[in-house]
Amino acid sequence: MTTPPLKLPLHMRRNGLDPVEELARAREDEGVVPMETPCGPPEYLICRHEDVRQVLADPGRFSSALAPLPGFEYVDAEELERLRAGQLFRSDPPEHTRLRRMLTPEFTMRRMRELEPRITQIVHTALDDLERAGKPADLVEHFALPVPSLVICELLGVPYADHARFQQCAVRLLDTSLPMEQRVEAQRENRAYMAGLVARAQAGPGQDMLGMLVREHGDDLSTDELIGIAELLLLAGHETTSNMLALGALALLRHPDQLAMIRQDLAQAEPAVEELLRWLSVVHAVPPRMTTTEVEIAGHAIPSGSLVTCSLPAANRDPALVHDPETLDVTRAATGHLAFGHGVHHCLGAPLARMEMRIAFPALLRRFPGLALADPNEQADFRVSTLVYGVNALRVTW
Repeated sequence: MTTPPLKLPLHMRRNGLDPVEELARAREDEGVVPMETPCGPPEYLICRHEDVRQVLADPGRFSSALAPLPGFEYVDAEELERLRAGQLFRSDPPEHTRLRRMLTPEFTMRRMRELEPRITQIVHTALDDLERAGKPADLVEHFALPVPSLVICELLGVPYADHARFQQCAVRLLDTSLPMEQRVEAQRENRAYMAGLVARAQAGPGQDMLGMLVREHGDDLSTDELIGIAELLLLAGHETTSNMLALGALALLRHPDQLAMIRQDLAQAEPAVEELLRWLSVVHAVPPRMTTTEVEIAGHAIPSGSLVTCSLPAANRDPALVHDPETLDVTRAATGHLAFGHGVHHCLGAPLARMEMRIAFPALLRRFPGLALADPNEQADFRVSTLVYGVNALRVTW
């Protein structure tokens, strides 16, 4: 017997580096698409840039806290409460505001400037490792994955020696092709690991972020909240940026004219990062929201108690956002894109991710002026079933 092909929801379907044409048609024709749901509340996919902004900017009518955790229906109420604790993207104001206020000082531009020398050092160490590996080498293994992993490990106080363990958990947790039981088990494993780190920080808080939270907010945060915050930051801190580094490199290698602009003028890195964020949109969608009242979007009435999923690739390639959105143009000022979300849930780590990419891409191109795909005809091994889009490997030469 052969395994039937995985049927992905519309917002997760890609054609290489591009969203599928059906998603663009849905944006242009209706803007709102009912999604197939075998059980539970009705769900709608929002595709237009302005409509997505409207949803993300209104936590009162589009609640993150009320949206069910898919696949956790059989988890008892006590465990479900623990799993939600500290998860900023599963909370609404004022609870969300309380949690975020404690973390915001760690992601200010002043804090990013303090981190810049160490991030630069981490990037160059990874490039040394890539060069030592010899050509052809896997850019994911030697560069795209270790750079953000080491950065977030040092920031949080997670031993980098454990990176393979939490990365394997992350892969299973985000892979929608796996049975939900396996994904829930990965969540539990990851949580148990983070619980150990939190206990260590509570016993002797260091100078890392976990230590700071224990010292400064230990009376305001429960142990479950500390574990949830650490889980979220560790997962988001390496998974999204590593896939952006890998897919961004692939996009530039497939568009040599764009790559040449960055190599010739390293000041071009900043707008290039914003354009790559917009054009690639590695996060398919923000976690679903639940409507608290009947709402109207793009002329469609959506009942109260419905789930709303926002397609980031469709919104970021909306002609209402930029001219000629299907073209990668690193010279454009792609302001207003939604790769980091919008509103109260705008990605807390966006300044860190931007800094890592602004340092990493120019450094990669400087170190390897002849960087190229090892086999231009080789089909990229895309991570088609994961909640964060990427490639499993990217073989390059120089």
